[in-house]
Amino acid sequence: MKHSYLEDEFFKLYGNRDLRPVLFFSPGRVNLIGEHTDYNSGYVLPCALNYGTYLAIRPNEVNTINMASLNFEAKGSFTAETIRKRVSGSWTNYPAGVINEFTDRGISFTGFDMLFFGDIPNGAGLSSSASIEMVTALAVNTLTGAELNRLEMVRLSQHAENHFAGMNCGIMDQFAVGFGRKNSALFLNCGTLDYEIVPFNPGKYRLVIANTNKRRGLTDSKYNERRAECEEAVRLLKPMRSISSLTDVSFDDLPKLSAYIHDETILKRARHVITENQRVLLAVNALKHGNLVEFGQFMNQSHDSLKSDYEVTGYELDTMVYEARKISGVIGSRMTGAGFGGCTVNLVEATESSRFISILEREYNKLTGLEAEFYTPEIWDGAHQI
Repeated sequence: MKHSYLEDEFFKLYGNRDLRPVLFFSPGRVNLIGEHTDYNSGYVLPCALNYGTYLAIRPNEVNTINMASLNFEAKGSFTAETIRKRVSGSWTNYPAGVINEFTDRGISFTGFDMLFFGDIPNGAGLSSSASIEMVTALAVNTLTGAELNRLEMVRLSQHAENHFAGMNCGIMDQFAVGFGRKNSALFLNCGTLDYEIVPFNPGKYRLVIANTNKRRGLTDSKYNERRAECEEAVRLLKPMRSISSLTDVSFDDLPKLSAYIHDETILKRARHVITENQRVLLAVNALKHGNLVEFGQFMNQSHDSLKSDYEVTGYELDTMVYEARKISGVIGSRMTGAGFGGCTVNLVEATESSRFISILEREYNKLTGLEAEFYTPEIWDGAHQI
C-alpha cells in the first residue's frame, strides 16, 4: 500500500490538503501453534505479519467521528452519543468500540476523520479485527496524548471486541498485534501475560499461509460453544484440584481426567487444551534449538488434535492440511485461527515453496471446488506510527 495513495484518498474524502493526516500501521498475525488455549489462560506462539491495517487520521473541530474504508462501501459518521450504539454487521463496530474505551476512561477529544485500508484477507483468521482495533487504539492514544501504555491498549482493544463487537475472544490476537517483533515469534502465557520474544530463524524453510476461502462468521460459529465446554471441564475437575482454568491441569494429569469428566465431548475438549499447552512448550524449545523439523511435527500434532478432540477444522481445512503433508519439502502444516474455515500455516523448504503452492492449489480445487489463495509473509513489527 503506497502511503501517498492512502493520503490522496483521504484528501478526496475529507478535503483540506494543507493539513496532512497522521499514518499508522497495525499488522495481522498468524499463530504458529497454541490454538484455543488463549481463553483457557494457556500458551500461544503467534507472530505479527507484514499484512495489516493502515489508518490515516486527522483531528477535526466538528465533534464528529468520521470513518471510511477503502475495503468497504459502508461509512460511519458518529457523535459521542451515537458511537455508543452498535451497528449490526458493520466493520465500524471495531474502531467504534475502541474509541468508546477511551471515552470511558475520561479521555476527551473533539473528533476525527479516519480512513482505513487493510490488506489482510477478510474472514481468513489472520486477525483483521484485532489489527483494526490496535491501529485505532494507537492512533487515538497518540493524537489525544492519553499516554496509555501498550498493554493498556491491548487490554482495551480486547475489551472492545468482547463487549462491543460481541466476540468473546481471548487476548492473544491483540497482544500479538501490539507486541510483535520483526523476525520473531511471541511466546505468551495468556494467563499471566508474561511473554518472551523468541527469534524465528526458519533457515532453509519459509512460512506459507494458505487461505481455504471457506468463509466463516466467528460470532455465529461454535467458538463460544467451545469456550463454554472448557468452562464446564474446569467445573468438573475442581474436585481433583483447585483450578481456575484448564492450564492449571498438567500434562501428567491426563490419565486422571476420565474419573471426573464422564461426558466424552467435554473430555475431548479438555484433552486438546492440556496437550496443546504441552506442545507449545515443546515447540518453543525446538525453536530455540533451531530444530525446525521437530517444530513442524508439533504443528502436525496440533492440527490432528484440533480435528479429533476440539472438532473445529472441517472438510476444507482438513483437505488443505492433509494434501499439504503429501507434498515433498513440507515439514509442518496446521490450521491457524479459530477454525471452521480460514487459513492453514505451513513450513516448507524455501526452494520447494513455488512447487508446493502449485500442487496444493490444484489438488485443493479438485477436492473442494474452491480457489485457494497463498501468502508468503514476512514476520513484522507490532502496531506503529508510520
